[in-house]
Amino acid sequence: MVTDDSVSATPAQAGVAAWPALTTERREWTPAARYAIPRSQARRYAGPYEAAVLPAIADVADVPLSRDTRTLVGEAATEIARFDAEVGADIAPFAAILLRSESVASSRIENLTASAKAIALAELGDNSRENAAVIVANTTAMTAAIALADQLDGEAILAMHRALLGPTHPEEAGRWRDVQNWVGGGDYGPHGALFIPPHPERVPAAIADLERFMSRDDLPPLVLAAVAHAQFETIHPFPDGNGRCGRALVHALLRGKGLTRQVTVPVSAGLLAETGSYFDALTAYRAGDPEPMVARLATASFAAVGNGRRLVAELHQVRDSWNERIAARRGATVWRTLDLLLSQPVIDSPLLQRELGVAAPAALRAIDQLVEVGVLTKVAGRQRDRKYAAPEVLGSLDAFAARAGRRGGF
Repeated sequence: MVTDDSVSATPAQAGVAAWPALTTERREWTPAARYAIPRSQARRYAGPYEAAVLPAIADVADVPLSRDTRTLVGEAATEIARFDAEVGADIAPFAAILLRSESVASSRIENLTASAKAIALAELGDNSRENAAVIVANTTAMTAAIALADQLDGEAILAMHRALLGPTHPEEAGRWRDVQNWVGGGDYGPHGALFIPPHPERVPAAIADLERFMSRDDLPPLVLAAVAHAQFETIHPFPDGNGRCGRALVHALLRGKGLTRQVTVPVSAGLLAETGSYFDALTAYRAGDPEPMVARLATASFAAVGNGRRLVAELHQVRDSWNERIAARRGATVWRTLDLLLSQPVIDSPLLQRELGVAAPAALRAIDQLVEVGVLTKVAGRQRDRKYAAPEVLGSLDAFAARAGRRGGF
């Protein structure tokens, strides 16, 4: 028999067991009392519906992947580890800014957008722009996810959700849903939806199975993260915030399994370039094919690293240009302020006092020096609560976000 080594064996040809597909069950629909359904629509939302029933995955022997996808996963893992080492060894505070950038990209997948300036102002307590405040909460949720990377279980996922929705929807934050939800379709019921997750009474058991799957050490971290993410999104355990929590879960798994150690690789920025294929991969996963989701996450990792490297390089250029403008002695507060601006591009005097441990006169003097040489500009507030921005840093962050949504723009 003549063989062609350029053709990758499919999982079935390689003898790997197929991944279990979800099934459905018929449930009776009882509209919530708060829904006043127009009479013209009532018939469409009457009668039973089909909700997903998830198979257990914790004990499935292996994730069926072709040779090409396994090779892609290995290359992506190498690139992620290299980027983590490069940026982690840098003296500049890029870990915080990459975490914020990933939060922005993850939120954009949910059509939540805000400028870098609005987000930075929201971090200082300005909640006048709702989307910016939500994105800041997403950053908090990702921080919580990474902090819990060594103990990922249901309680850790609830903690992420509390961090995400606590400021805006405390009545829902940190609780598994007790109602049926659905994706797409109409507002009055699940009939005609694109996807109907499991009935709420099945959520705790599905999460317990996911916990066991996430504790496995016999799968490559990227494969584990991709499948866990897809399974989580299929469970859809919360009324809101599932997408953002699910992407935070990816970072927690990459950190917990040791693929990343110091920085957050902005994989959502890679997913943004082709959101259509991301949602197609979720659909394929639910039909019993995890390979598209694994391949999508691995491919997105290359785009993420490319965009992240470009952001870091631009910020280095900005920082170098600042050095040429400052004449103060080394060790002065103004130099320490420059370092802070890379991770906190909008500041005020109280922030400098808190972060740098200096008195108000020193903080104000540093701000005045940076305004004088054009590093900072006033962007908000009156005499006592003025806030100042580093426009060059904000420009780099906005450019990162624009590249994230542009296919081949890295």
